[in-house]
Amino acid sequence: MAFSYMPGFGNDFETETLPGSLPQGRNSPQRPAYGLYAEQLSGSPFTAPRGTNERSWLYRIRPSVRHTGRFNGVSYPRWKTAPNIGDHELALGQYRWNPVPMPTEPTDFISGMRTMTTAGDAVGQSGMAAHVYVANRDMVDDHFFNADGELMIVPQVGALRFVTEMGVIELRPGEIAVLPRGLVFKVELADKEARGYVCENYGAKFTMPDRGPIGANCLANPRDFKTPCAWFEEKETPCRLIVKWCGTFHVTELGHSPLDVVAWHGNYAPYKYDLSTFSPVGAILFDHPDPSIFTVLTAPSGEAGTANVDFVIFPPRWLVAENTFRPPWYHRNIMSEFMGLIHGQYDAKEEGFVPGGISLHNQMLAHGPDASGFEKATRADLKPVKLDNTMAFMFETRFPQMLTRYAAELDTLQENYIDCWADLKKRFNGTPEGDWT
Repeated sequence: MAFSYMPGFGNDFETETLPGSLPQGRNSPQRPAYGLYAEQLSGSPFTAPRGTNERSWLYRIRPSVRHTGRFNGVSYPRWKTAPNIGDHELALGQYRWNPVPMPTEPTDFISGMRTMTTAGDAVGQSGMAAHVYVANRDMVDDHFFNADGELMIVPQVGALRFVTEMGVIELRPGEIAVLPRGLVFKVELADKEARGYVCENYGAKFTMPDRGPIGANCLANPRDFKTPCAWFEEKETPCRLIVKWCGTFHVTELGHSPLDVVAWHGNYAPYKYDLSTFSPVGAILFDHPDPSIFTVLTAPSGEAGTANVDFVIFPPRWLVAENTFRPPWYHRNIMSEFMGLIHGQYDAKEEGFVPGGISLHNQMLAHGPDASGFEKATRADLKPVKLDNTMAFMFETRFPQMLTRYAAELDTLQENYIDCWADLKKRFNGTPEGDWT
């Protein structure tokens, strides 16, 4: 079945599956068409400024109060929530992992969530968590919503189908999806198994960064964000709804599907984005710009220019700068950087950082190109070169990222990662030329 989408970022959309099911000129008629119930889903306080005020009106077969009953606690021990401090004994350091192993037992998207880091405080609505998901089965009659934050999904292996109450998003590696806080959904697999990354954003929701002097074009363009058209199922069979709330999990039994929204309108909705449509800009004469030039989406904090979370990518691009060390420079940073590799090679780490892998460089811990990358870059013939067949990304936050016990004890942790810089030589010899032998 083909699913359709509406283009634009932050638009006020309207969509219906049955003709006349969406009221016109009003939000809550006395008797909505088809015997539907009108319901508002708010993503911001009622009095938020117009530019950040978000809500959608949903017209559904049953109101959401019928989609919850008595809750019981349920455990997902590998999904952790901030603050999660002192969870392990691993010492401070720069870390890198090979891919998280695929499961051998039946595992769906929710039970396959493995938290790697947490930052900030979910109850205080600040910070984030970085997860890896692994899955090999569909959420057939299980549904989920997250009251703690919005979810950004970055597939690495296997395509997914997010069946949400506001429409269906089909997602493949090379695309991302953002599911708003409180949205009900289930996940189906298009392939036998799937793996990818998730950013759980506890703070202000993701938005497009200001372009400043770049102007009106390039980076991510609004038209390339796609929001699904309305879709519903009328299924009268036993289902479950699982809720994440303040770091705890709860489940309730239903006699029907909660994905019953026949029509909706508003600006609080899920969306997806194809990373290949990102138009990178960079230095065209000399020097290497800050990695912030590759920001796709940002979740602002209360401090101007300091993000709660930035989502940054390192896509295919041309390198043309003259008399310049072209890879990312050596760096100590007030932000904490969780990196993943979707496919290809990352130019600053040509060995050891593999697709599906992870690196973590926390606040003020030095990082940069490995020794072989440094040697290659300092001796290269600086002709124009295209970095191709690559896609790395970064979840960057103003908060320190705390490792979970799962991450600290994961078998794929590279014990020798720190050695990638061991062969960087002293080249100072008191002369202007230095020692490049």
